[in-house]
Amino acid sequence: MPKNPKQKQKLLYIMKFFLEKTDEEYGVTVADIIDYLDDYGITAERKSIYSDIECLRDFGMDIVKSKVGKISLFSLVSREFTLEEVKLLIDAVQSSKFITLKKSRDLIRKIETLASENQAKELHRQVIVANRVKNSNEEIYRNIDSINRAINTKRKIGFYYTQWAVSRTGAKKIVKVRRHDGLRYLLTPKALTWDDENYYLIAYDKELDKLKHFRVDKMESISVEEERADSTKAVDKFDLAVYTKQVFGMYGGDTVNVKLRFDDSLIGVVIDRFSDKVFIQPHNDGSFTMSAEVMLSPQFYGWLFSFGDKVKIISPKSAVKGFDEWLDGVKAQYE
Repeated sequence: MPKNPKQKQKLLYIMKFFLEKTDEEYGVTVADIIDYLDDYGITAERKSIYSDIECLRDFGMDIVKSKVGKISLFSLVSREFTLEEVKLLIDAVQSSKFITLKKSRDLIRKIETLASENQAKELHRQVIVANRVKNSNEEIYRNIDSINRAINTKRKIGFYYTQWAVSRTGAKKIVKVRRHDGLRYLLTPKALTWDDENYYLIAYDKELDKLKHFRVDKMESISVEEERADSTKAVDKFDLAVYTKQVFGMYGGDTVNVKLRFDDSLIGVVIDRFSDKVFIQPHNDGSFTMSAEVMLSPQFYGWLFSFGDKVKIISPKSAVKGFDEWLDGVKAQYE
């Protein structure tokens, strides 16, 4: 029986050493491996190390032998994630406003373990841009877990929904208040989606018989209820892809089929918004028309306004009237 219980773990420690210390540019010698094992009280002979390396190769680790003069070096040259993929994951975490500063640091530290220690030094240069706007709600991760659990078990969820408000009393001028007259929501969760750097819950409100969306970071005290989720024909056929095409900036409104005329130069914008499957009718004057189901909202009108005279609402009249009234409201601010 080996004197040190860790002796049985020798192969695992060698694997750990290759993962942490080697990559395409950095290799280790057999002597380095023996010294590393010795730090853990594990004894090893050179011959057994060569055998262990072959065992790891058979297991699937891409360990390559190279020569620097007379010195033989061994390196793990490929991993589950490439360095570029790890960088991409870190970029996504640190650029996300939704992930808090504390959680961003925790996640990036974990992501860095997917690379070698030498590669991690290169990755660390880009960790957390100072003063970047980040969410401050640490509850958000538990919220997401609760929402997913409710969706998977077909249960309703209860929660309070908050918003920022300007206070004209007291020391604090910016305060968080509960919407819905401070009452708790009890809704059927349908899906989680990402839009404009924020996570949103899409849920069915039985009382109003409509789908609504809520920013997850503004939800408080979420609970998975015993009450079963509501089931209706419209809710059961809910299509997240269709819904997110209709909503602009996650602001809801009346859903209508609008016909729009765009300048040809905006075809890329239309495809980005509605996909390349959208039906268009080209015209000889350098424009095209298309139709889509959208929710009429200030954000939709603002999206149209950003294209100036290169877009026009053709129908329905309610959308034309709504846009006209929205424009009058904007203009009135400067009169």
